[in-house]
Amino acid sequence: MNECELSTSASPSKTNEMGDVEALHPSAQRVANALVGRGVRGPFREFSATTKSAADAAMVLGCDVGAIASCLVFMLDEEPIVILKSGAFRVDTEDFARLVEGNVLRRASADEVRVATGQPIGGVSPIGWPGELRVFIDDSLAAFEELWAACGTPNAVFATTYDELSMLTDAVEVTLRRL
Repeated sequence: MNECELSTSASPSKTNEMGDVEALHPSAQRVANALVGRGVRGPFREFSATTKSAADAAMVLGCDVGAIASCLVFMLDEEPIVILKSGAFRVDTEDFARLVEGNVLRRASADEVRVATGQPIGGVSPIGWPGELRVFIDDSLAAFEELWAACGTPNAVFATTYDELSMLTDAVEVTLRRL
């Protein structure tokens, strides 16, 4: 399934097209404005239901969980990095560390995520961070015409594409082992 259709069980509290982001939560609005400034058209959507997990987002959007571009923060040899990956898969930390020639990869703590991105777990967008981070993107996301990613809060998302995500983040393409 490439296209998402909004679930009737969890309608958006706000649906915003490009440029119309004023109704979003201030954190989501800040990210959406940065995205629009980089040419992203969205749409941007904020829900009353959580979109914190890939499964939650897919259910609310009515799409395949694989079309959710999870933006996860990890610590690679104690350096924060971001992995953009399909919501359908997990990251094998040992395999990924080997893939990028690192030693130890672990999930970042909530505090480490907030320091690295300025955003909460479950709402980490692919841009709008206080500093530069190394970013890796799983090539399995390219199978979807439309992707959805977090927009700065656990209730806001925006539509994008694989090529757009790659451009926005200057991500290194990787093939993650499917777990």
